[in-house]
Amino acid sequence: MTRITGFIAGLLFGLGLLLSGMANPAKVLGFLDLAGQWDPSLALVMVGAIGAALVPMAWARRQSVALLGGTMQLPTRRDIDRRLVGGSLLFGIGWGLAGVCPGPALVLLPGGYWQAWLFVAAMLLGMLVFNGIEAIRARR
Repeated sequence: MTRITGFIAGLLFGLGLLLSGMANPAKVLGFLDLAGQWDPSLALVMVGAIGAALVPMAWARRQSVALLGGTMQLPTRRDIDRRLVGGSLLFGIGWGLAGVCPGPALVLLPGGYWQAWLFVAAMLLGMLVFNGIEAIRARR
């Protein structure tokens, strides 16, 4: 059942990215172009997504068990540290350069866009580098 619900959630997420235009690098870059012809439509998509998540997140905070019976796993840290700021900056720079973030990049893969394949390859390389750095840190 977990795999089926994961598949359905991923399918809905991917369809939402396509329908909202978030998988269109030109639209994303138009949203990020604050000094030029700014396209605010993705801001409305983000506000809608936040609004849609408010009630389920409030419900989830009061639960100890997830809907499918697993342990409820929600983030507990609320502090802002160097690693969070640095990671956010790196994510934002990559988003701005590519015009796409990880979710939409995965949605674009089946379309054969070489840019999406390059982005995902770079993302996976970044994950490997991060895991290597974390392994070194853990040994110290």
